[in-house]
Amino acid sequence: MKKVRCPRCASLISFDETFYPEGRVLIFTCPDCQKSFKIKIMAKVEEDMPILGTLTVVENAFHNKQTIPLHLGENVIGRYVKGSKANASFRTLDPSVDTTHCIVNVQEDKKGRLRFILRDAPSNTGTFYQNAILRDVDRVYLEDQAIISIGATTLIVNILK
Repeated sequence: MKKVRCPRCASLISFDETFYPEGRVLIFTCPDCQKSFKIKIMAKVEEDMPILGTLTVVENAFHNKQTIPLHLGENVIGRYVKGSKANASFRTLDPSVDTTHCIVNVQEDKKGRLRFILRDAPSNTGTFYQNAILRDVDRVYLEDQAIISIGATTLIVNILK
């Protein structure tokens, strides 16, 4: 069983996602506030693609908390738009977030330690790391709980140990 939250009143609605194929769009009506909303059944994450870290999206009180998983390789961060090249996108109403805004590259060094490297995609409004804007040639090593700003949206880095 899977649970989704109503975007208006945050009530939980349960459903069995195993009945629906990948890519199917479901329409729900909240029993509490009568708000209708859609969700899409996403592909299951492959076993060989472990989640090595996450980005927590912090916008404002009007949006649900979102978490973006980070996998080995390039994680293209941006606003979700159907057909976008971003493989780590999130839903936002912030017009200053590009569809391909920045990239977090997760790699292993020679000693087997993971490195999280941030760079601008390039974007129209820039990518900020700890309040400093990144130039197109800049690469920054991310640490746990680092702050990234894209547009008016803040992302918090969570490196899983």
